[in-house]
Amino acid sequence: MSPFQFLLSCASLALVASSMASAAIVEHSFEVKNLTGRKLCNEQVITAVNGSLPGPTIRVREGDILIVHVYNKSPYNLTIHWHGIFQKLSGWADGPNMITQCPIMPGNKYTYKFKVINQEGTLWWHAHVSTLRATVYGALIIRPRSGQRYPFPKPDREVPILLGEWWNANVIDLENQALATGNAPANSDAYTINGRPGDLYNCSQNQIYKLKVEKGKTYLLRIINAALNNQLFFKIANHKMTVVAVDAAYTTPYVTDVVVTGPGMTTDILLTADQPVGSYYMAASPYASAPGVPFNNSTTRAILAYEGSTAATPIMPLMPATNDTPTAHKFYSNLTGLAGGPHWVPVPRHIDEHMFITVGLGLEACGTNATCQGPNQQRFSASMNNHSFQQPTSLSMLQAFFFNVAGIYTPNFPDKPPVKFDYTNTNLSNNASLLFAPKATSVKVLKYNSTVQIVLQNTALLAVENHPIHLHGFNFHVLAQGFGNYDPVNSPKKFNLVNPQERNTIGVPVGGWAVIRFRANNPGVWFMHCHLDVHLPWGLATAFVVKNGPTPGSTLPPPPADLPKC
Repeated sequence: MSPFQFLLSCASLALVASSMASAAIVEHSFEVKNLTGRKLCNEQVITAVNGSLPGPTIRVREGDILIVHVYNKSPYNLTIHWHGIFQKLSGWADGPNMITQCPIMPGNKYTYKFKVINQEGTLWWHAHVSTLRATVYGALIIRPRSGQRYPFPKPDREVPILLGEWWNANVIDLENQALATGNAPANSDAYTINGRPGDLYNCSQNQIYKLKVEKGKTYLLRIINAALNNQLFFKIANHKMTVVAVDAAYTTPYVTDVVVTGPGMTTDILLTADQPVGSYYMAASPYASAPGVPFNNSTTRAILAYEGSTAATPIMPLMPATNDTPTAHKFYSNLTGLAGGPHWVPVPRHIDEHMFITVGLGLEACGTNATCQGPNQQRFSASMNNHSFQQPTSLSMLQAFFFNVAGIYTPNFPDKPPVKFDYTNTNLSNNASLLFAPKATSVKVLKYNSTVQIVLQNTALLAVENHPIHLHGFNFHVLAQGFGNYDPVNSPKKFNLVNPQERNTIGVPVGGWAVIRFRANNPGVWFMHCHLDVHLPWGLATAFVVKNGPTPGSTLPPPPADLPKC
C-alpha cells in the first residue's frame, strides 16, 4: 500500500468512525393510560404518557435513529405524530390516524422508528386521534451532531416551554357531544405553561411554573404551542427575546418583546438575564382573530426569578389585546430564514404545480330526524377548495397507496376552487350557495421531486380568522403573506426568494393569504390540515400523494410488521 493509499484509507476510516460516533439509536417507551389530574379546584381523569403532563421530552441529535415503543393502555384508539419530522422514507411512522396508519387499539402496541435527518431545533410529538392531543404531547428536541455548533452563541441553559390548554371535563366526551349536535365543543377552562395553569386561576396559587435564572446568563427557551384551539401571545416582563428558529428551521436573529404562536408552531428564543435582579412573569394570552367567536379569554403565567431576588411580587408584562392582528402579522411576516445556515435549502425557482387553495368554514346539512345546534340549525363543516375532507374508515391511505387499493381515496383534489368569489368579503359570509361543500377523501397526486407552489386563501364564510395550516412530511418556504384577496399581478412582487422563513405550520392571516413553496421529494401520503383541532373533524384538510421516484432510495419501503390493523 502506498503512503497516499494508506493516508486515504485512514481518512476513510476516520470519516466512518466520525459518522458512526455522531449518530446513535435513541430508544424510549411510552405507556399511555389514564391519569387523575388535579387543577382548578377539580379532579379530572385525563389520558397521559408515562404518568406526566406534558409527556416526556425526547432529546436526539441530527442523524440519530429514534425508536419509540407505544403501549396503549388507555380506553381510546391512539396514534402519535412526530410533528415536523420529515419522515424521509419512513411515512409509516408519521402517525395521523387513517392517513398513514390505522390506530393503535386499546391494549395493543406499535413501535415508531425513523431517522432524524437534515433538521435541528425544536419540534414536538402529540396524539393524532380525536382530541387526545390536549393531554398527550411533549417536546422533541434535535441538537446538532456531535462536534457541530449552533449558528448563534451557545446558551448557558436550554428550557422547553410548552403552552397548553386544560379542561375541567373529558375532552373526548366534549368532542363527541359537539360532533353529535353539529356544534363547536366547549372552550378550555385554562391555558397552561409546562402543564401548570399559573396563579390567576382558582386553586392554582401553587400550580405555577418557575424558571430560575442567573444575572448575565443566556437561556434558549424552546417555546411550543401545544394548545388545541388557540393561537397565543407570549411575553416576559421587561425582557427582549431574540428569535433564532421556528419549526426547527434557523432564522435570521429577530429581536422582539412578543412571540406569536399558533397550535403546532415552535419558536426558539434566546433570553439574556440582563434586567435588575428580581422576579418577572412570563405570560401567554390568546390571539383570538375571529370576531364574534367565543374563546377562553384568560391568561396563564409562570415566574422568571433571578437568583438572589427578594421581590415579593413579580412584574407583569402588558399583554396585547386579544384581537391585535397588527402585532401578530408583524411578528409572523418579519421572520426570515438563515440563508446559508445549517440545513438551509434554497428556494426552488422552477414550479411544476401551481395551486390556489381556499380554506375556511362552512355547513353540512343536519340530516333527517336529527337536531343540530350549529348555525341555521345545520352542522358546522369546513373545507379546502370546496372539498370537505372525510377520513377513511377501513384502511389507511398510505396502505392504499402502497398496496394499490382502490376506493380509499380519490385523486381529484382541484388546483383551484370550483367557484371564484370575493373570498374575504364578510357580506358573503352566509351565502348558502358557497357554504355546503361535499364530503370526500380527496387528494392531490404529485410526481416525485416536483415543486409545488400554493396560495392559501382564507375565506370569510361564517367567520374570518387566522388558520394555522400544517403540512406533514415537508418544510415549506413562506414567500409572502398579506390581507384581502391574493392579487396574482401585484402580490408576487412581495415574494422573498432569497431568505424566506421555512416552516411546517403557517398562520394564514385573518381575512388574508399566504404563499408557500416546497419540493415533493418524499414518496407517501402527506396530510395538510388546519391545526385548530376543532376544524379537523369538520373537514379543513386534504392530502398529497407523492409518487415513488425512479430509484430504491426514492421508493417507499414496505410497512413494518407491527403496523396496526383496522
